[in-house]
Amino acid sequence: MNLRGAEAVFQALSDKGRLRILCALRHGELCICWIVEMLGFAPSTVSRHLSVLRSAGLIQTRKQERWVYCSLPSMPVSPIIGKILPQIFQSLENSPEVRADARLIKRILKKEASKCKIRKK
Repeated sequence: MNLRGAEAVFQALSDKGRLRILCALRHGELCICWIVEMLGFAPSTVSRHLSVLRSAGLIQTRKQERWVYCSLPSMPVSPIIGKILPQIFQSLENSPEVRADARLIKRILKKEASKCKIRKK
């Protein structure tokens, strides 16, 4: 990783909303519409956050029919990311917001799974 790549990663990690997205994705792939509902942000704001995370190599997306799904990459783009993300997840796992997001995502998945046709990993 070069300095520009490191800068992109740390800028991506410097936002609370983006950290919440990453923490939600640690349990598996999510439809963007569920991320919008979880955060309570405008779709355009979520799209901007996802773009920053994708540019930094912290997430990947795929399109299925009219839905777009996000997930953590199966292979980190650099060893630094592979080391940083687990530490971030561990340090934030007891955060009240991260825990509330996890509970909300569970409810959304139960309610919405048939609509977005998510493929379980």
